[in-house]
Amino acid sequence: MLQSMLVKDYMVGDHLTFSPEDEVLHAIHALLEHGLSGAPVTDHDGRLIGFLSEKDCLKVALNASYFEQRAGLVKDYMSRDVVSVKGDGSLIDAIETFVNRSFRCLPVVEGERLIGQISRRDILRGLEKLRASHKTTRTRGHV
Repeated sequence: MLQSMLVKDYMVGDHLTFSPEDEVLHAIHALLEHGLSGAPVTDHDGRLIGFLSEKDCLKVALNASYFEQRAGLVKDYMSRDVVSVKGDGSLIDAIETFVNRSFRCLPVVEGERLIGQISRRDILRGLEKLRASHKTTRTRGHV
């Protein structure tokens, strides 16, 4: 059953993204405001070029503390080696990535273009819906 579940059916399509030229302090504020642990960074054509995570944002505090540097831009802190999943990929692929890596969310792509984002919580919500529908189906069968 899980093998037939697709990432695009559980991802969030209306997602927060950043430009590499955004001020990193504004990006941090946006992450906090939206309750996100990170967000994709895209170029002007919507192609995924990076990811800004909470961990990346902590580097802002270290640089300010140790080196007395000003905050800077998203491109100064974002991760450029981004792990993503395909929208038409199996939900199992995303689950395996979450189990084997410390990521809390993953960008979802179609080719090079960003189409959404999926989090651990999105997957758990999907599994809960599956459980609920399975329970309803079993109950109906016993009536």
